[in-house]
Amino acid sequence: MITIVLAQVRLASAQSNMHPLANPKAIIQSGQARFTVLTPRLIRMEWTSSLPFMDKPTLTIINRDLTVPRFTSKTEDADLIIRTDELELRYKTGSGKFNDQNLTVTSLDPKHPFSWVPGKKQKGNLKGTYRTLDNYDGDYHIWEKKKMELEDGLLATDGWTLIDDSKKLLFDSAVWPWVTSHPDKDYQDLYFFGYGRQYKKALYDYTQIAGRVPLPPRYAFGYWWSRYWSYSENEVRNVVENFNEHNLPLDVFVIDMDWHETDSLRTKYDAFGQTKHWTGWTWNKRLFPDPANALNWMKSKDLKVTLNLHPASGIAPFEEPYHRMASELNFDTTAKANIPYEGSNKRFMQALFSKVLHPIEKTGVSFWWLDWQQWPNDKKVKELNNTWWLNYVFFTDMERNGTTRPLLYHRWGGLGNHRYQLGFSGDAVISWKSLAFQPYFTSSASNVLYGYWSHDIGGHQFGPGSDQKLDPELYVRWMQYGALSPIFRSHSSKNANLNKEVWNFSGEYYNALKNAIKLRYELAPYIYTMARKTYDTGISICRPLYYDYAEQDQAYEYRSEYMFGEDLLIAPVTEAMQNGHSTLKVWLPQGNNWFEWQTGTLLKGGQTITRSFALDEYPIYVKAGAIIPAYQQVKNLSKQPDQTVLYVFPAANGSTSVYEDAGNSKKYQTEYATTAVSSRHLTGRKQQITISPRKGAYTGMPKARSYMIRLVGTEMPRSIVVNGKKLKYAIEPAANAWNYNGKTLSVEISLPQANCATQQMINVQFDEQDQVDVNTGLVRKFRQLSKTVTALKFRDADIILPAVVGRCEETNNILAYDPSQFYKNLRYFQNQFNTLPQAVKGITNADNSKWFEEQINLLKDK
Repeated sequence: MITIVLAQVRLASAQSNMHPLANPKAIIQSGQARFTVLTPRLIRMEWTSSLPFMDKPTLTIINRDLTVPRFTSKTEDADLIIRTDELELRYKTGSGKFNDQNLTVTSLDPKHPFSWVPGKKQKGNLKGTYRTLDNYDGDYHIWEKKKMELEDGLLATDGWTLIDDSKKLLFDSAVWPWVTSHPDKDYQDLYFFGYGRQYKKALYDYTQIAGRVPLPPRYAFGYWWSRYWSYSENEVRNVVENFNEHNLPLDVFVIDMDWHETDSLRTKYDAFGQTKHWTGWTWNKRLFPDPANALNWMKSKDLKVTLNLHPASGIAPFEEPYHRMASELNFDTTAKANIPYEGSNKRFMQALFSKVLHPIEKTGVSFWWLDWQQWPNDKKVKELNNTWWLNYVFFTDMERNGTTRPLLYHRWGGLGNHRYQLGFSGDAVISWKSLAFQPYFTSSASNVLYGYWSHDIGGHQFGPGSDQKLDPELYVRWMQYGALSPIFRSHSSKNANLNKEVWNFSGEYYNALKNAIKLRYELAPYIYTMARKTYDTGISICRPLYYDYAEQDQAYEYRSEYMFGEDLLIAPVTEAMQNGHSTLKVWLPQGNNWFEWQTGTLLKGGQTITRSFALDEYPIYVKAGAIIPAYQQVKNLSKQPDQTVLYVFPAANGSTSVYEDAGNSKKYQTEYATTAVSSRHLTGRKQQITISPRKGAYTGMPKARSYMIRLVGTEMPRSIVVNGKKLKYAIEPAANAWNYNGKTLSVEISLPQANCATQQMINVQFDEQDQVDVNTGLVRKFRQLSKTVTALKFRDADIILPAVVGRCEETNNILAYDPSQFYKNLRYFQNQFNTLPQAVKGITNADNSKWFEEQINLLKDK
């Protein structure tokens, strides 16, 4: 009888990607105790007062059918001893419930020893995340007057973590699994992770039992425009057209709660004390007279649309779908009462989707923005967290009934919610403190696999005592951070002073905002490749430094710094500038050197340094030798462009594997392709870049592609040979040629379109007789000198610049115009740069001369 029940559970769960039955070879039973060896670092430990053991999936743990790791078990002096490659477990047989006298787990790693017993407290938990940033100024709640306490995460410096799953709610065995209570109140169900400093392996082990992090569709990694505003269709069109006029890419348009009708004219509050206008299911025809056509227009612009939902008040009588819902639920409408929201009622939720939400989706709504703000737990299933359950129900409905990749964004509901991305962090206060807190908040969330937080970039609301004005510098720095965060979405409260559209800014602020969005799209293929790795490994795009540098103390101390994928280290600017520059201390981990991308400076790892950045600069550090896939200018991410850019960074060999798929297909698990790229520095001052034949396939995959290879921080080559054919040099970028970009000191190699199934090899020969280090901050000097000279002319329009100033200012162009004189011209700049202030003295007034000297001194080598 037990065997039949278990078989039914396995069959039903398989239909929902749940595999709760462990391989029998992984199980050791000793009376009322059962142990399942899941990985070398992970053991399930159960004790029950009455057999059989529990084998259903819980809301957190859905899979126990893993490849059986190597282990041994034996009984010695009444002790059951289980030994894996990394752990030893001892249990006194027949001694009853697990306690600190009968159960121990010990590490076999001499570098990171530990011994655990039930009841032992962790001392070094590295924390996870929190439901919301609503009303937080940084980590301080402005109304409750207390600091945020992040939930514990899955990692700790103790080297072990325990998940107690004993009382967790269960999934039933239905085709669409539904919540059910745990039948055994006297049951211990513990998952012990023992990992030492192997943080990445611990997170991967967790994905094996709790499920993978789904890959969002490609468009989700573009720019989202969002604002709490009662947009009409005309206003929406104007915003979209402004994006086009300013050549700004855009992928997602978010429409907040004003899309729907309200009952606020009837009464302000519903039966639950919530403002009625929060909940709505009927289009507001005063703003959108023909919603289907409005959505069709947005679709024609390759935009995805999401609408805000607050479902707590149920379905009111004035709502368009009210009678359809009532009929489906046999609800008595004579009293004209709201149909109450019942999240744990499967019949209600099925009706909500089929009669209300699916019809709206068919008109062109891509996904839903959920915002549960009401009572925390379900009214009937008291232990069921409403946020957690809404995430599950909405995501799996799209999984089961949608034709495209599931996506929603809501709030964090607890362990297991990583299976239902994305996160909406809520209404943070607009302040430098909030900006300073978000990088840590975001990266620590990866410790519970919640790697796709979407923040209100620029902050949501002004705090108490604010002057109600948006600081343009703060918004620029927030946008620069946002471009290097998991999901890039601007948002704000309904406030006429919060006009975050880029075209509302001017000068250096406009340029910096536009460049932040441009950078996001430039990095899109790198971000998407890293998102696939999140699916494969459980390692989030934004992750703390201690994942990679666990043995270095600074990795735990510099908590605002984070890795953005495998190859980029970000040190966010979170304070206002002083005298035109932001200064911050940056820790660069030992193990490799780092290239400061936007200044063109190669820096040694294993040091803490002080760096300064102008408004148009950001602290992005690239691992030496890294290869970063990128795009040229694109409209959005609905389609892949014909050309891919490959940034090859200096000072080391490197390799990568570039990921691609159909972008929004549900079949990405098996239908995808990868292209391996490598760079090697050979003897004789040669560099060889190899693009290997693409592997894999997916529907709509292009057969051919062109590449632009950018060798960053590189001297002028003597020759470049592609697939055995020597390329010609061109001053400006041209097909089947190479050029030198003097602004970025980079070589640009334009490869013709070629079949992706063939290998391409690029051989670069540098001068063997001469050599110069171009990665000493020259890129910044070129850029800032040009700006300084232009500003000097505006201070003195009649000035006649000395020849040395003019030649130095034009060095970037001179380098490209005359390749044969590369070293001579570059050395001229290096030798003359510090003399420029003296050259200007006497040809303009003293104030201008002093100002010019101050600007040059800021750029001098420290």
